[in-house]
Amino acid sequence: MALQLENVTKRFGEFTAVDHLNLTVEKGSMYGFLGANGAGKTTTFRMILGLLNANEGQITWNNKTISYETSPEIGYLPEERGLYPKMKVEDQLIFLGELRGMKKADAKKSIDYWLERFEVSQNKNKKVEELSKGNQQKIQVIAALMHDPKLLILDEPFSGLDPVNVEMLKKAITDFRNNGATILFSSHRMDHVEELCEKLSIIHHGKQIVSGSLRDVKRSFDRQNVRIRSDHDLTGLDNVPGVLSVAHSVEGAVFQIDDEEVANELLSAAVQAGPIRHFEIEEPSLQDIFIAKVGKEYA
Repeated sequence: MALQLENVTKRFGEFTAVDHLNLTVEKGSMYGFLGANGAGKTTTFRMILGLLNANEGQITWNNKTISYETSPEIGYLPEERGLYPKMKVEDQLIFLGELRGMKKADAKKSIDYWLERFEVSQNKNKKVEELSKGNQQKIQVIAALMHDPKLLILDEPFSGLDPVNVEMLKKAITDFRNNGATILFSSHRMDHVEELCEKLSIIHHGKQIVSGSLRDVKRSFDRQNVRIRSDHDLTGLDNVPGVLSVAHSVEGAVFQIDDEEVANELLSAAVQAGPIRHFEIEEPSLQDIFIAKVGKEYA
């Protein structure tokens, strides 16, 4: 069971929002789908859900075209708020569960489980508008999970959550994956993508510019970071040939370099400046790769 997009293109008039996109999300895997604001991520999600029709290409779930009949198998968490503010939490979740084919009794049982798991049982009979932003996000997450979907599409799932609740949601998502669910999610938090995803794609202006396993994406990137900690001033190392950028801090600096040989030059120069406490060559972070490929357009 897999989600497949083959040469998917979406145009709005003369504007191409998604341009010949290809990706496969295997059963039981979590796939990161990244891009700057306006890159085409939400348009892609809406095509997968059948809310928009592609101009070209094919989208299949378990080798079938997604339709009303497959809707109960899919859970979707939109980036924007999609809840009715005046409606009580339980009533709203029952309604959304029934839209996914759940019986009312089963919906109530699932709602109680997820409200307790996300520690928001006290909000069961409150109106959505009475909840904090973080608790509204939890309710919206429950709406995506409560019918036990086999395909989860999550657009910025951690938005509005504090670190404790982020960990709570990450555990829930991981449990779904471990139970065989297929998950496609977008996040501006690159550390979450690195932690959770085996594979990823980066799109820019609708085009897929990076795709593959996290390991292969990092290995193919021609830049590395060198972290140096010292009690001495390291600003003199900024001009070492091959240094692309520098981020100074109280403890030292992180140098982005274009070749491992530059690391030797940095080490020699750092030792000449004075004793160093730490020297390490690091693989590039996903954020380094994202910024290099896309620029600083994302918020």
